[in-house]
Amino acid sequence: MRRQLTYTWHLAELMASAGMHNSTDLLPHLKERGIELSPSQIYRLMTGRPERVSIQLLVAVCDIFDCGLEDVITYTASDQVTRKAAASPNVVDLNKTIRPKRARVIPDAD
Repeated sequence: MRRQLTYTWHLAELMASAGMHNSTDLLPHLKERGIELSPSQIYRLMTGRPERVSIQLLVAVCDIFDCGLEDVITYTASDQVTRKAAASPNVVDLNKTIRPKRARVIPDAD
């Protein structure tokens, strides 16, 4: 059984609660901690849901907002239900080794 993992990224909420409403407000705080990101990269972090984030960045965000990782990212894991396809009564299992005979067309005798 497969597990389905989903997560929610809370950087925008953390920034808003700290009074930071622009993505560039975070830039100097990250530079103080040795994280060099462009304004567009910070904007994507703030508005999107990143696929990959470095541990250095996570630790810096936790330090800036004085919070834990569970405040930055929340995740849920659930079992993915696999459904079996129902056998249709109209489907016939054909034996693929048997081929039909070719039809011969015989002209009518006049």
